Amino acid sequence: MPQLPAPDYPADVRARLETDAKEVIARYPDSRSALLPLLHLTQSEDGYVTRTGVRFCAEMLGLTTAEVTAVSTFYSMYRRKPSGDYQVGVCTNTLCAVMGGDAIFDELKQHLGVGNNETTEDGKVTLEHIECNAACDFAPVVMVNWEFFDNQTVESAKQLVDDLMAGEQVSPTRGAPLCTYKETARILAGFPDERPGAVDATGGAGPASLIGLKLAKGEAPPARTPRPRDGAAPKDTPQPGSEHLSSHDAPQKTAPSDPANPTGPVAEEGE
Repeated sequence: MPQLPAPDYPADVRARLETDAKEVIARYPDSRSALLPLLHLTQSEDGYVTRTGVRFCAEMLGLTTAEVTAVSTFYSMYRRKPSGDYQVGVCTNTLCAVMGGDAIFDELKQHLGVGNNETTEDGKVTLEHIECNAACDFAPVVMVNWEFFDNQTVESAKQLVDDLMAGEQVSPTRGAPLCTYKETARILAGFPDERPGAVDATGGAGPASLIGLKLAKGEAPPARTPRPRDGAAPKDTPQPGSEHLSSHDAPQKTAPSDPANPTGPVAEEGE
């Protein structure tokens, strides 16, 4: 059977959302450019992109519901089904994975009794794996409603979700205080964050993230001292300048940039 048209919002909700939507649309020379923030606006109302939300966006922008659906299903930031108050995303991309992200994600699935993109029975936490949180120097990283929780362990991640489910006050490693997913969606729609101190709260990038900027400014980066993961002091402390930042900074043994130590086949092709 063909799906029936989506129901509209109740009149009072519709009037409130229309006021907000018109404010968003007025920011753009082409109204359809407002689609992304309008989808966030509907998520701030429903917690995910509903068929009613799709209808609302289409009517406000003069688009078809198919056009709105195509956009809402393309981006992972738009939820397609009811989700929790807190989106807990565990980075499982390469660096975070090898530093413990895979172990954290597997343990949280068991601990919460949910799979990827599933929500706990109390509606508090939705667990998902994320390809990259763009914070590799803090690996492994967990995000809650897009706020950073850096340098996590299995135990700290379990404590984090337990505190969220218990309604405890949880503070990110850096950035603004946590708010619910619906509140986050309204901020992403472009409306002011009215929480006291939230705008001023921030978190700078880590030293590894800033090395390129320091080099570009002509500043000498500090000498790095390797430290084992167990936290023990390193056996040998390198002298300043004795360690390269990466294998691409200078010719290394078996590097193509060092003719004395070539890599790969040295014979002519076909020999």
